[in-house]
Amino acid sequence: MGQVLAVIVGFASGFLVAGGVASVMIGLGILTRFIGISHTARQILWYEDAIFLGAMAGDVVTLFDFKLAGGAWMLVPAGLFIGIFIGGWIMALAEIVDIFPVYSRKLGISQNVSWLVIALAAGKVTGSLLFFFRHLG
Repeated sequence: MGQVLAVIVGFASGFLVAGGVASVMIGLGILTRFIGISHTARQILWYEDAIFLGAMAGDVVTLFDFKLAGGAWMLVPAGLFIGIFIGGWIMALAEIVDIFPVYSRKLGISQNVSWLVIALAAGKVTGSLLFFFRHLG
């Protein structure tokens, strides 16, 4: 009985967290920015399904201890997709709060701001790789 209650509470909590994440994405304009950049407004129902399925997958991964079918090799594509998602969040949020114009003014960069974005992304990737290889190796 205790495990059934834990599953129910876990799924309910997952739904609440997923709702909060979706609300933040919509409230800050991150989701609309993703849709605008990718020109995929006609697939809005797919976005809703993806958010729901991602929340459910997060619930299952959090609640249950299971092994990936591909073993350690599945960590690479999973990490890649998770990194793309988090990187997209960071870049969209940074764009929304106008961080790039602030950085470029503070650093005195008026041209080639795209190099600033690339440097930030490269630093994020390098830091992540160092963190994971140091803790996994």
